[in-house]
Amino acid sequence: MSKNSLLQVKPLGGFIKREGKPTERETLVCRLIDRPIRPMFEEGYYTETQLITSVLSYDGVNAPEPLAICANSAALVLSDIPLIKPIAGVRVGMIEDRFVINPTVQEQEDSVLDLMLAGTEDAILMIEGYCDFLTEDQVMEAIEEGHQAIKLICQKLSDWQATHGKTKKRDELRLLPTGLLEEVDSIMNAPLQDAIRISEKQVREDSLSAIKETVVEKLLPEGAEDKHKYAPHEVQMAIKKVTSDHMRRMILKENKRCDGRGPEDVRQIWIDMDYLPRTHGSAVFTRGETQTIAVCTLGGESMGQRYEDLNTDGIRRFYLQYNFPPFSVGESGRIGPPGRREVGHGKLAERALQCTIPEKDSFPYTIRLESNITESNGSSSMASVCGGCLALMQAGVPIKRPIAGIAMGLILEKDSYAILSDILGVEDALGDMDFKITGDEKGITAFQLDIKVEGINPQIMKVALAQAKQGRIHILHKMLEACPKSNEHLSQHAPRIETVQVKPSQIGTIIGPGGKQIREIVELSGADIDIDDSGLVSIASSTKEGMDRAKEIIYNLTAEVEIGQTYKGKIVTIKEFGLFVAILSKQGLCHISELSYQRIENIHDHYKEGDSIEVKVLEINNNGQIRLSHKAILEAPEGYVEPKRDEQPRRPPPRRDGGSRDGGNRKPQRKPEILKPPPMPVNKD
Repeated sequence: MSKNSLLQVKPLGGFIKREGKPTERETLVCRLIDRPIRPMFEEGYYTETQLITSVLSYDGVNAPEPLAICANSAALVLSDIPLIKPIAGVRVGMIEDRFVINPTVQEQEDSVLDLMLAGTEDAILMIEGYCDFLTEDQVMEAIEEGHQAIKLICQKLSDWQATHGKTKKRDELRLLPTGLLEEVDSIMNAPLQDAIRISEKQVREDSLSAIKETVVEKLLPEGAEDKHKYAPHEVQMAIKKVTSDHMRRMILKENKRCDGRGPEDVRQIWIDMDYLPRTHGSAVFTRGETQTIAVCTLGGESMGQRYEDLNTDGIRRFYLQYNFPPFSVGESGRIGPPGRREVGHGKLAERALQCTIPEKDSFPYTIRLESNITESNGSSSMASVCGGCLALMQAGVPIKRPIAGIAMGLILEKDSYAILSDILGVEDALGDMDFKITGDEKGITAFQLDIKVEGINPQIMKVALAQAKQGRIHILHKMLEACPKSNEHLSQHAPRIETVQVKPSQIGTIIGPGGKQIREIVELSGADIDIDDSGLVSIASSTKEGMDRAKEIIYNLTAEVEIGQTYKGKIVTIKEFGLFVAILSKQGLCHISELSYQRIENIHDHYKEGDSIEVKVLEINNNGQIRLSHKAILEAPEGYVEPKRDEQPRRPPPRRDGGSRDGGNRKPQRKPEILKPPPMPVNKD
């Protein structure tokens, strides 16, 4: 789904002035549309099909995602493409313990639940939800509430299809020829029984590949292509179907999985904390043959991730980036920007952990998590949640509650079903469901469901949620054995962040014209400076010296000069009558008589510009002019008596020459020059 340039109230920025590749949000919405539609094509439909969805108009009130799912379904039911049933999608929110169907953007901000739901009139096909530690019962209630709305939309789409829909084209369906499955099964049956019971992924795949080669050699012999009874793609489809049938039958009848586990068993877990000692926080999380190295990096606000949405943009202070290199599954492949799968898995793990991240007021760091998958045999996104949580704790992030994740599978037949905990890659590929759930012992933070059949009923979902809770608690206990709580101190390699509150009116003083002042602070201190509209200044520095220097400069720029206080200043200008001294962000005059208890004949013999001098504030007049004294902080000589004002000579009485100060016939004297303080320099000490 893309947002069309018609939505823009001004031309797009950049040199090209047109839309580029899909944004992260558009990629995620495309996945929401694709996932419920894919299992609803009729069996044998392999024709390449493209659905293009554009947001042409947006009111800023109602989110377009549910409408996009319904619009794509409407296009398919009206076309000749063989779709089994109409699909509909809704969003469900929860505000003050009340469920809201398709909440507005404003209502969603107040909701503790963000649930996207898609399905048919009979069953659920796709779920993606994020919440603030809701219980399994609350999640089920929200799903059932949303499904009621889906039923109404699907009924309307069915009525529309009956009156306006085209006849479905079924002549292009590629169904398996009669007898092919029986022939393939007769060849594969005996060796397949042993192959599907091999626990090691690579050994099992090698064994299955050898069996496939045997089938191909017998049914598609080389040099006799004109005598082939079946097409190559038909044989490959039959091999996959027979392999799936045998594996499913083994699980349902023997209650046993490929690696020897029972349906509710979780693979062995191994955890290594602080695996990369130079990072701010790291952890290795291994579950069976799935492993991630999670790394947490802390920084200032400028390290935040910028994003754009339909009607807003901003900076994320917490984000997770998921990397799935091809070597993690024993393959070679493209290395480059993240694909749709990586974007989706990373966002799921990020939002699963979002609700446990501390507020900015208590922990003012930007937090970047990186999950690097080093080997994968299923559930790598849930390993990212577990490893990411451990890396946060190792880095000293005071998370609210530890989070674990687990992926559930389903084997569904007409008369029986089995729910599998912590699924393998082969169980994901050949099974009927991929249900990912994250949370702790008391509640759920995220859940994502993908179905490969025509949907599942609420009863199966309730059983899956209950079984997932047991597995989640088991994994969480293993995590807490390795890391019982967040470290109390940050890594020595992590930057320190401190905040300083200034008046909003002083923000301009810190930034300076065109940002000159704040750039100079960064240059002098090496710290990272960020200021919000309330006047909260965030200072991030990897050294104590840099932190102290930045705080000192900001204090000098914003602190108010107080009468009676002593300050260390810098001489800016020297005049015959005294010194102009810079203190904090102000300048004051220290008269020559206030420099010493001794008489100073030539001020230039004692002081030079740029020298530091300690002064005391004597007076601030109504015009803001500051009178300073260096003498006031010196110890008076023995026997020194400060002259009283009454003993000082009085101004002479008025002359009797008409009152003119020029006096008689003398030439008029020039008016004395009014001396103004020179401009304030930047203190670079």
